[in-house]
Amino acid sequence: MIADDTSDGLTVRVGVPGEQAVHLLFSEPTRPYGDEPTLDFIVRARSRWVSIETSVRTWDGDGLDSFLSSLAEDFRGWEGARTWHSLEYDLALSAEHRSGGHVHLTWGIQDRPPAEAWHFETTTVHAAGEDMQRLAEEIHALLTSGAE
Repeated sequence: MIADDTSDGLTVRVGVPGEQAVHLLFSEPTRPYGDEPTLDFIVRARSRWVSIETSVRTWDGDGLDSFLSSLAEDFRGWEGARTWHSLEYDLALSAEHRSGGHVHLTWGIQDRPPAEAWHFETTTVHAAGEDMQRLAEEIHALLTSGAE
């Protein structure tokens, strides 16, 4: 769900904020090298007990929006886990389709190379189909907002 579209730019929230649940915030897409395809964005994990953030480096988004869209297209399900990762593995994603028509997304966030001092994982649950397509569209809007 798009959380904000303020002067600070677009922010996409993944998961439900609350005292126990961890939710993720994706924001601040930038092109650190001008016209080159390198695209960075910030990912934050927040809950009552967790507060982390890191910068994620991608090559034009590394197809994160396409990966999420492919999960939506296969709303009837698939076997095993499907995976995606960013250019420098600072963000990794594993998707599993579970009974009841839900997709479990396990987000792995880690410190940027060369430090790689910490690693954090959380899982968000999404209805297959429209919910996944909405997430893909919001991530696409975020990634393309950094192309300007």
